[in-house]
Amino acid sequence: KAGIVVVVAAGNFGRDNSLGEQGYGTITAPGNDPYVLTVGAMKSMSTPSRTDDLIASYSSKGPSSIDHVVKPDLVAPGNQIISASAANSYLDVTYPANFPVLGGSTQSYLFTLSGTSMAAPVVSGAAALLLQQNPALTPDQVKARLMKTAYKSFPKSSIAVDPATKAQYTSYYDLFTVGAGYLDVQAAILNTDTFTGSALSPVATFNLSSKSVTIANIAGTNVVWGSNVVWGSNVVWGSSVLSGNNVVWGSNVVWGSGSLVATNVVWGSNVVWGSSNVAGEAIQITLYGEQ
Repeated sequence: KAGIVVVVAAGNFGRDNSLGEQGYGTITAPGNDPYVLTVGAMKSMSTPSRTDDLIASYSSKGPSSIDHVVKPDLVAPGNQIISASAANSYLDVTYPANFPVLGGSTQSYLFTLSGTSMAAPVVSGAAALLLQQNPALTPDQVKARLMKTAYKSFPKSSIAVDPATKAQYTSYYDLFTVGAGYLDVQAAILNTDTFTGSALSPVATFNLSSKSVTIANIAGTNVVWGSNVVWGSNVVWGSSVLSGNNVVWGSNVVWGSGSLVATNVVWGSNVVWGSSNVAGEAIQITLYGEQ
Protein backbone atom coordinates (compact mmCIF):
# COMPACT_ATOMS: atom_id res chain seq x y z
CA LYS A 1 0.00 0.00 0.00
CA ALA A 2 3.06 2.22 0.36
CA GLY A 3 4.02 1.54 -3.26
CA ILE A 4 6.66 -1.09 -2.44
CA VAL A 5 6.78 -4.44 -4.21
CA VAL A 6 6.87 -7.08 -1.45
CA VAL A 7 8.43 -10.43 -2.40
CA VAL A 8 8.20 -13.28 0.12
CA ALA A 9 9.62 -16.81 0.34
CA ALA A 10 6.94 -19.50 0.28
CA GLY A 11 8.57 -21.61 3.00
CA ASN A 12 10.39 -24.95 2.99
CA PHE A 13 7.76 -27.40 4.24
CA GLY A 14 6.85 -29.08 0.96
CA ARG A 15 8.11 -32.45 2.22
CA ASP A 16 5.98 -32.39 5.35
CA ASN A 17 3.46 -35.24 5.40
CA SER A 18 2.77 -35.33 9.13
CA LEU A 19 -0.98 -34.99 8.51
CA GLY A 20 -1.11 -36.84 5.22
CA GLU A 21 -1.17 -33.60 3.22
CA GLN A 22 1.93 -34.35 1.11
CA GLY A 23 3.24 -30.83 1.67
CA TYR A 24 0.05 -29.04 0.61
CA GLY A 25 -1.26 -26.24 2.79
CA THR A 26 2.22 -25.41 4.13
CA ILE A 27 2.70 -21.83 2.88
CA THR A 28 4.06 -19.88 5.83
CA ALA A 29 3.44 -16.29 6.93
CA PRO A 30 3.89 -13.72 5.52
CA GLY A 31 3.70 -15.67 2.24
CA ASN A 32 0.00 -16.31 2.84
CA ASP A 33 -0.78 -12.61 2.39
CA PRO A 34 -2.78 -12.14 -0.84
CA TYR A 35 -1.07 -8.81 -1.57
CA VAL A 36 2.52 -10.07 -1.64
CA LEU A 37 4.35 -11.96 -4.38
CA THR A 38 5.08 -15.37 -2.87
CA VAL A 39 7.89 -17.42 -4.42
CA GLY A 40 8.58 -21.16 -4.44
CA ALA A 41 11.90 -22.81 -5.34
CA MET A 42 12.99 -24.55 -8.54
CA LYS A 43 16.12 -26.58 -9.27
CA SER A 44 18.24 -25.35 -12.18
CA MET A 45 19.69 -28.87 -12.71
CA SER A 46 23.10 -27.19 -13.23
CA THR A 47 22.26 -26.25 -16.82
CA PRO A 48 21.61 -22.87 -18.47
CA SER A 49 18.38 -24.16 -20.04
CA ARG A 50 15.03 -23.63 -18.35
CA THR A 51 13.41 -26.63 -20.03
CA ASP A 52 14.94 -29.28 -17.75
CA ASP A 53 14.38 -27.43 -14.46
CA LEU A 54 12.31 -29.12 -11.77
CA ILE A 55 10.49 -28.04 -8.62
CA ALA A 56 12.37 -28.44 -5.33
CA SER A 57 10.43 -30.97 -3.27
CA TYR A 58 10.84 -28.91 -0.08
CA SER A 59 9.18 -25.84 -1.61
CA SER A 60 5.99 -25.15 0.35
CA LYS A 61 2.69 -25.68 -1.44
CA GLY A 62 -0.62 -23.91 -1.18
CA PRO A 63 -3.28 -23.13 -0.50
CA SER A 64 -2.62 -21.18 2.67
CA SER A 65 -4.04 -22.71 5.81
CA ILE A 66 -7.35 -21.41 7.13
CA ASP A 67 -8.06 -18.78 4.44
CA HIS A 68 -7.04 -20.96 1.42
CA VAL A 69 -5.29 -18.26 -0.61
CA VAL A 70 -3.85 -19.70 -3.83
CA LYS A 71 -0.08 -19.69 -3.34
CA PRO A 72 2.74 -19.63 -4.34
CA ASP A 73 2.32 -16.94 -6.99
CA LEU A 74 5.52 -17.81 -8.83
CA VAL A 75 8.55 -20.12 -8.70
CA ALA A 76 12.20 -19.25 -9.35
CA PRO A 77 15.66 -20.87 -9.04
CA GLY A 78 16.38 -21.58 -5.37
CA ASN A 79 18.25 -24.87 -5.04
CA GLN A 80 22.04 -25.07 -4.65
CA ILE A 81 22.35 -21.34 -5.32
CA ILE A 82 25.86 -19.86 -5.07
CA SER A 83 25.75 -16.38 -3.61
CA ALA A 84 27.94 -13.93 -1.72
CA SER A 85 29.31 -14.89 1.67
CA ALA A 86 29.81 -12.72 4.75
CA ALA A 87 33.34 -13.43 5.98
CA ASN A 88 33.52 -15.16 9.38
CA SER A 89 29.74 -15.20 9.69
CA TYR A 90 27.87 -17.95 11.54
CA LEU A 91 27.18 -19.81 8.31
CA ASP A 92 30.80 -19.52 7.20
CA VAL A 93 32.13 -20.91 10.45
CA THR A 94 29.46 -23.58 11.00
CA TYR A 95 29.08 -24.92 7.46
CA PRO A 96 32.45 -24.59 5.68
CA ALA A 97 31.45 -27.45 3.35
CA ASN A 98 29.06 -25.01 1.70
CA PHE A 99 31.92 -23.00 0.21
CA PRO A 100 31.77 -23.84 -3.51
CA VAL A 101 34.73 -25.32 -5.34
CA LEU A 102 35.24 -23.45 -8.59
CA GLY A 103 38.20 -23.90 -10.92
CA GLY A 104 39.64 -26.50 -8.57
CA SER A 105 39.84 -24.23 -5.53
CA THR A 106 37.50 -23.44 -2.61
CA GLN A 107 35.92 -20.01 -2.87
CA SER A 108 35.51 -18.76 0.71
CA TYR A 109 33.92 -15.50 -0.43
CA LEU A 110 30.96 -17.44 -1.86
CA PHE A 111 28.42 -19.72 -0.22
CA THR A 112 25.91 -22.34 -1.43
CA LEU A 113 22.40 -22.48 0.00
CA SER A 114 19.06 -24.01 -0.92
CA GLY A 115 15.54 -22.85 -0.10
CA THR A 116 12.72 -20.56 -1.09
CA SER A 117 14.64 -17.75 0.64
CA MET A 118 17.17 -18.10 -2.16
CA ALA A 119 14.43 -18.05 -4.83
CA ALA A 120 12.70 -14.93 -3.52
CA PRO A 121 15.68 -12.60 -4.16
CA VAL A 122 15.75 -13.73 -7.80
CA VAL A 123 12.20 -12.41 -8.18
CA SER A 124 13.14 -9.26 -6.25
CA GLY A 125 15.83 -8.65 -8.86
CA ALA A 126 13.31 -9.12 -11.65
CA ALA A 127 10.95 -6.66 -9.97
CA ALA A 128 13.80 -4.15 -9.70
CA LEU A 129 14.50 -4.49 -13.43
CA LEU A 130 10.84 -3.84 -14.27
CA LEU A 131 10.82 -0.75 -12.08
CA GLN A 132 14.09 0.45 -13.59
CA GLN A 133 12.50 0.11 -17.00
CA ASN A 134 9.24 1.79 -15.93
CA PRO A 135 9.30 3.49 -12.50
CA ALA A 136 5.59 4.27 -12.83
CA LEU A 137 4.57 0.61 -12.43
CA THR A 138 2.56 -0.13 -9.29
CA PRO A 139 3.29 -3.15 -7.08
CA ASP A 140 0.12 -4.78 -8.47
CA GLN A 141 1.28 -4.23 -12.04
CA VAL A 142 4.72 -5.68 -11.30
CA LYS A 143 3.18 -8.74 -9.65
CA ALA A 144 0.68 -9.30 -12.46
CA ARG A 145 3.27 -8.88 -15.21
CA LEU A 146 5.72 -11.31 -13.60
CA MET A 147 2.95 -13.88 -13.17
CA LYS A 148 1.43 -13.46 -16.60
CA THR A 149 4.74 -13.83 -18.44
CA ALA A 150 5.96 -16.77 -16.36
CA TYR A 151 7.12 -19.90 -18.17
CA LYS A 152 4.35 -22.47 -17.98
CA SER A 153 5.69 -25.65 -19.58
CA PHE A 154 6.14 -28.28 -16.88
CA PRO A 155 6.15 -32.05 -16.60
CA LYS A 156 3.17 -33.62 -14.84
CA SER A 157 5.37 -34.84 -11.99
CA SER A 158 8.96 -35.36 -10.91
CA ILE A 159 10.82 -37.32 -8.23
CA ALA A 160 13.56 -35.85 -6.04
CA VAL A 161 16.04 -37.80 -3.91
CA ASP A 162 17.45 -36.38 -0.69
CA PRO A 163 21.21 -37.03 -0.90
CA ALA A 164 21.50 -37.39 2.87
CA THR A 165 18.54 -39.67 3.70
CA LYS A 166 17.97 -41.19 0.23
CA ALA A 167 14.25 -40.55 0.72
CA GLN A 168 12.24 -39.99 -2.47
CA TYR A 169 9.68 -37.22 -2.89
CA THR A 170 7.17 -36.96 -5.73
CA SER A 171 6.03 -33.48 -6.80
CA TYR A 172 3.08 -32.61 -9.04
CA TYR A 173 3.07 -29.42 -11.09
CA ASP A 174 -0.33 -28.07 -10.14
CA LEU A 175 -1.58 -24.60 -9.24
CA PHE A 176 -0.62 -24.96 -5.57
CA THR A 177 2.92 -26.09 -6.38
CA VAL A 178 4.13 -23.77 -9.16
CA GLY A 179 1.56 -20.97 -9.03
CA ALA A 180 1.42 -18.96 -12.26
CA GLY A 181 4.65 -20.56 -13.45
CA TYR A 182 8.43 -20.19 -13.59
CA LEU A 183 9.96 -16.70 -13.58
CA ASP A 184 10.93 -15.50 -17.08
CA VAL A 185 12.73 -12.18 -16.66
CA GLN A 186 13.15 -11.49 -20.38
CA ALA A 187 9.47 -12.11 -21.12
CA ALA A 188 8.47 -9.82 -18.26
CA ILE A 189 10.70 -7.00 -19.48
CA LEU A 190 9.40 -7.30 -23.04
CA ASN A 191 5.78 -7.32 -21.91
CA THR A 192 3.93 -4.01 -22.06
CA ASP A 193 0.53 -5.04 -20.71
CA THR A 194 -0.91 -2.75 -18.08
CA PHE A 195 -4.03 -2.85 -15.96
CA THR A 196 -5.56 -0.84 -13.17
CA GLY A 197 -6.73 -2.39 -9.96
CA SER A 198 -5.53 -5.03 -7.56
CA ALA A 199 -3.43 -8.13 -8.15
CA LEU A 200 -4.51 -9.95 -5.01
CA SER A 201 -3.85 -13.66 -5.06
CA PRO A 202 -7.16 -15.54 -5.44
CA VAL A 203 -8.91 -17.82 -2.96
CA ALA A 204 -9.70 -21.50 -3.58
CA THR A 205 -13.07 -22.82 -2.44
CA PHE A 206 -13.72 -26.56 -2.42
CA ASN A 207 -17.22 -27.95 -2.92
CA LEU A 208 -17.32 -31.33 -1.20
CA SER A 209 -20.50 -32.55 -2.88
CA SER A 210 -19.39 -31.83 -6.45
CA LYS A 211 -15.65 -32.40 -5.78
CA SER A 212 -14.99 -29.14 -7.61
CA VAL A 213 -12.84 -26.10 -6.87
CA THR A 214 -13.68 -22.48 -7.54
CA ILE A 215 -10.85 -19.99 -7.86
CA ALA A 216 -12.08 -16.51 -7.01
CA ASN A 217 -10.40 -13.21 -6.32
CA ILE A 218 -10.97 -11.39 -3.05
CA ALA A 219 -13.95 -9.58 -4.54
CA GLY A 220 -15.50 -12.93 -5.35
CA THR A 221 -15.90 -12.51 -9.11
CA ASN A 222 -14.30 -15.84 -10.04
CA VAL A 223 -11.50 -14.31 -12.03
CA VAL A 224 -7.81 -13.62 -11.71
CA TRP A 225 -6.54 -10.61 -13.66
CA GLY A 226 -9.16 -10.93 -16.38
CA SER A 227 -12.69 -11.76 -17.39
CA ASN A 228 -13.71 -15.26 -16.31
CA VAL A 229 -10.19 -16.53 -16.86
CA VAL A 230 -6.79 -17.01 -15.31
CA TRP A 231 -4.23 -15.69 -17.81
CA GLY A 232 -5.99 -16.88 -20.95
CA SER A 233 -9.26 -17.48 -22.77
CA ASN A 234 -11.63 -19.34 -20.47
CA VAL A 235 -8.79 -21.50 -19.21
CA VAL A 236 -5.99 -21.52 -16.69
CA TRP A 237 -2.84 -19.96 -18.22
CA GLY A 238 -3.14 -21.05 -21.82
CA SER A 239 -4.93 -23.09 -24.42
CA SER A 240 -7.47 -25.48 -22.97
CA VAL A 241 -5.63 -26.96 -20.00
CA LEU A 242 -2.88 -26.85 -17.39
CA SER A 243 -0.71 -29.90 -18.10
CA GLY A 244 -3.67 -32.24 -18.13
CA ASN A 245 -6.61 -33.33 -20.22
CA ASN A 246 -9.73 -31.18 -20.54
CA VAL A 247 -9.58 -29.11 -17.36
CA VAL A 248 -7.57 -28.39 -14.24
CA TRP A 249 -10.03 -29.28 -11.49
CA GLY A 250 -12.33 -31.79 -13.21
CA SER A 251 -12.29 -35.57 -13.22
CA ASN A 252 -9.17 -37.43 -14.33
CA VAL A 253 -6.96 -34.43 -13.70
CA VAL A 254 -5.20 -32.77 -10.81
CA TRP A 255 -7.85 -33.16 -8.11
CA GLY A 256 -10.38 -35.57 -9.62
CA SER A 257 -10.63 -39.33 -9.65
CA GLY A 258 -7.72 -41.05 -11.31
CA SER A 259 -5.81 -37.81 -10.87
CA LEU A 260 -2.17 -36.90 -10.57
CA VAL A 261 -2.55 -36.56 -6.82
CA ALA A 262 -3.59 -39.49 -4.68
CA THR A 263 -6.18 -39.50 -1.92
CA ASN A 264 -5.51 -37.95 1.48
CA VAL A 265 -4.03 -34.78 0.04
CA VAL A 266 -5.39 -31.25 -0.20
CA TRP A 267 -9.03 -32.17 -0.68
CA GLY A 268 -9.11 -35.47 1.19
CA SER A 269 -9.75 -36.34 4.80
CA ASN A 270 -7.40 -35.17 7.56
CA VAL A 271 -5.92 -32.45 5.37
CA VAL A 272 -6.49 -28.84 4.40
CA TRP A 273 -10.26 -29.01 4.05
CA GLY A 274 -10.92 -32.16 6.06
CA SER A 275 -10.97 -32.79 9.77
CA SER A 276 -7.72 -32.30 11.69
CA ASN A 277 -6.56 -29.92 8.99
CA VAL A 278 -3.28 -28.10 8.66
CA ALA A 279 -3.29 -25.36 11.25
CA GLY A 280 -1.95 -24.56 14.67
CA GLU A 281 1.17 -26.71 14.86
CA ALA A 282 4.72 -25.48 14.54
CA ILE A 283 6.81 -27.85 12.44
CA GLN A 284 10.57 -27.68 12.03
CA ILE A 285 12.27 -29.54 9.23
CA THR A 286 15.97 -29.74 8.41
CA LEU A 287 16.43 -29.40 4.67
CA TYR A 288 19.14 -30.46 2.30
CA GLY A 289 19.86 -29.49 -1.28
CA GLU A 290 18.52 -32.02 -3.75
CA GLN A 291 20.20 -34.13 -6.41
